[in-house]
Amino acid sequence: MDKKKFIISVVFVYIVFEILNFLIHGVLLNSTYLSDTLSGVFRTQAEMESLMWVVWITDLVWAFFFVFFFIKGYENKGILEGIRYGIYIGFFMSFVYAYQAYAVYPITYGLTIQWFIYVFIESIILGVLVSIIYKPSPASSE
Repeated sequence: MDKKKFIISVVFVYIVFEILNFLIHGVLLNSTYLSDTLSGVFRTQAEMESLMWVVWITDLVWAFFFVFFFIKGYENKGILEGIRYGIYIGFFMSFVYAYQAYAVYPITYGLTIQWFIYVFIESIILGVLVSIIYKPSPASSE
């Protein structure tokens, strides 16, 4: 394992993951979260802000394992490998998360579908990112 590329990959995946999560949850789904249909489902804004450190730490752990699992199965097949990996992780993660949330919390089916699609796309983007970063350097000519 190339430790330097591993660390760089984890850092970049974490940063892009945070940006994408902000765009998904803070921009695209914000009005849905604030709707009367979902009132009382989520913590107050103040409570969520005071607990953001938990989100940041768990997202860092997620980024670590996202990259770690990619590297363990790494086949040096370029961006297509990243897309394939993103599809696998995206389906595994988004399908389970979205539909279990639908079964447990009083959320709309529309939000369930949006969570599934957005997290699926997010995983593909991150899979491509890690495949680009972890790509071996061309052999230097001497």
